[in-house]
Order: sequence, then C-alpha cells, then structure tokens
Amino acid sequence: MDKEVAVSQSRGLEMHELSTRLFPICRSITGNGVRETLRILSEIIPLGVKEIPTGTKVFDWDVPREWNITDAYIKDADGRRVIDFARSNLHVLNYSVPIHQQVSLEELRKHLYYLEDHPDWIPYRTSYYKEDWGFCVTHNQYKQLNDPAYEVCIASTLEPGSLTYGEYFIPGEVEDEVLISAHVCHPSLANDNLAGLAVVSSLAETLSKRKNYYSYRFLFIPGTIGAIAWLAQNEERVHRIQFGLVASLLGDPGPFTYKRSRRGNTEIDRIAEYVLAKHGERNKVIDFFPYGYDERQFCSPGFNLAVGCLSRTPFGQYPQYHTSADDLDFITPESMEESYDVYLEILSILDQNRFYINTNPKCEPQLGKRGLYSLKGGNNDAKAFQMALLWTLNLASGEYSLLDIAQRSNTDFSVIREAASRLEESGLLKPAGR
Repeated sequence: MDKEVAVSQSRGLEMHELSTRLFPICRSITGNGVRETLRILSEIIPLGVKEIPTGTKVFDWDVPREWNITDAYIKDADGRRVIDFARSNLHVLNYSVPIHQQVSLEELRKHLYYLEDHPDWIPYRTSYYKEDWGFCVTHNQYKQLNDPAYEVCIASTLEPGSLTYGEYFIPGEVEDEVLISAHVCHPSLANDNLAGLAVVSSLAETLSKRKNYYSYRFLFIPGTIGAIAWLAQNEERVHRIQFGLVASLLGDPGPFTYKRSRRGNTEIDRIAEYVLAKHGERNKVIDFFPYGYDERQFCSPGFNLAVGCLSRTPFGQYPQYHTSADDLDFITPESMEESYDVYLEILSILDQNRFYINTNPKCEPQLGKRGLYSLKGGNNDAKAFQMALLWTLNLASGEYSLLDIAQRSNTDFSVIREAASRLEESGLLKPAGR
C-alpha cells in the first residue's frame, strides 16, 4: 500500500475513533460534558480552556446558568425504567430543570417529544432559555405509555457556574488570522458535530507542524452563545481575523456544501468554490443567509468577517438530523478523511495565494537559458508546466493572484504555485504583496 494512502486511511480511522470516544458524553451549551470533551481534545492539541462566569453580559445576551445532569428516567407502576437517560442522553430535553415526582399520564404527555414519521428514532430537543422539563422518546415508546401515572426523575442542576470553551492558536509569519470554529455543545449526535470536532482537531494538529503564512485560531465553542461570548470577550482583536470557516456536519456521505460569507466574494469564498468544483460536480455553493451555525455571528453587520460555513449535507436536509439516527454508523472514516482533505486544501491555497509582478514584462523572456523551458518538447507534463510558466508571467502584473491565474488558465493551483516559485527563483517574478 502506498505510504500516503496508508497515512490517510489511518487518519480517517483515528477521527472516527475519536468520535466514538466522544459519543457517550452528554454535552450542552455549558457544563461538565463540555469540559470532558475539551479534555479529550486536549490530548491531540494543547487547548486553552476558558471559563466565562454566569451572568456575564455579552452584547445583547447574558451567559446562562450552568447545566449538569447525572440521571433521568420515567418509571411505570411496577418500578421499571421505561425511559432511561443511561440508554441515551437524547432522552432528556437538554437543559431540563430538575424534577422528581409522580405525574399523571395526561401531564406527562405535555412534556414528551417524539417523531411519528420515524417511530424508532429519538428526537433531540433543547430548552436553553426557557425553564422547562421534558423527555424525548421514540413514537413506539410513546404509544406504550398507558399507566395512569408515572414516576418522573431528572437529576439535573441549573445554577451559577460558567460557559466553557476551548481555543488553540498557531502563530504564523503574520498576525493576520484565519479562524476555524466548531460547535461543542451537542450530546450524542455523531455528524452534528462530533465529526466536525474530530476533523478540526486533526486539522489543527497538522497545521501546528507546518510553517504557515497566516496565524490560525481554532475555537471549540457552544453554538450561538459561545460565538457571541467569544466575540464579546475578544472584540479588540477581531480585526486580525481575515478569513474563517465554520466546520459542521463533516462525517456523512453526502456532497459538500459551502455557504458564502455575508460579503460573498472574499478570497476564502472564491477558494472554497474552486476547491469544491475540483472535488465533484455534486458539490454546491450557496449564498449567505442569517440562520444556521456560528457564521451568522461572525458575519453579523457589526463584525462582517469573511467567514463561510463548509459542511457536507446541510443541517435539516437529511432525515437523521437531530435524532438518535445520527449515530456512529451514519458517519464514516472515508467521509471524515475527505472532509479533512478538502479543508486542508482550502487552507493551503489560502496560505500560498500571492500576487506577483513580472520583472521582465516587455515580450516573452527566454526561459530556455534559465533552465525553465524544455527545448525538446513532446512531454505532456512538460508542456503543461511550460504553459503554466507562460500564463503566470503574462498575468503577473500585481493585479491577479495565483488563484486568478489558475482559474483563468484552467490549471491546477499547485502547478501555478510551482511555476511562480520557479520564476521567482530565476528572478523573473517578484512579490507584490498579498
């Protein structure tokens, strides 16, 4: 087996194994589940873990009270647990207030959530900002609840604490930053977003071993409130963020979808569209809209950052979304590996994209005497590289980037990048900034 293929397959398996390890943990927007998840991710990359106290004002929001849970069940008249949190942490309405009492079947039904169209699936539901309690059950379980009363217990706490998030910074040649964000708040949902956590942590590990032009900031944050809190706490340095990607839903077998930044035609938008087109015609690019994941916070008008969202099948567009069917069988090592490869290619092009100026712009310079041109010809690869040299020289006026040249010449970016490097070494190109 080819060494690179073996390494790649190993990475896919490692990411799936990490998702498997994280799967049982009950996470929410706050609490010990987030801390345990970040602790495990810290075995891969040296995460800095931050705590923001309950009640902290973050723009129009307040950091909520911290939620933790140890047990929950519904017992029938014979004392049997007919619904048990230990079997699936999706069984509890996330952020449920504590309760332990007998309730009538009529009252219990007011607090049950189920899916009639998928009778064996448990839905995922939350009540972050409205105090309530509830259970999520399969429709088949719901139909079997016939006793007049049930013992209901949710052993949770909702009290002052903090919001927890993880951050990892990789300094580059310049202070300008690329932001990569993944949400860390969902419980046992494999695609949403354990696959994202695994891909992003693996990506961070790779970039930490490279020499990068940009600095890279990786955030593992609770959805919505985490991004809002981070932006509020770091407002004075947000101007350093030049580009970003929100990573989600990266383990399913569907094609990729890139959601443009609010600005719509930034360098990261163009690179993502270029890379996705290379990786398959089923991949698609959609315009920004103010709903979804944390790109809507980073792209809010007061910040308007060049941050897009790259996923596979978009949220809500696959049946398993926010249900117990989003399990470890739904995500695959192959899909996660491909997601990693696409993210890495986008970031590599972003890091290497440059503008150049032709130092000998009057007519075509003689490439042969500089060892850049094959006088014999006949070799297809050599001919392709010769054309890359000529395209690069012709468009190196300081107004076209290497990506522009690659797209206009219909040549792979890596070939244009190599051509520019050879031309710069020979003195025929000089950098013109970014």
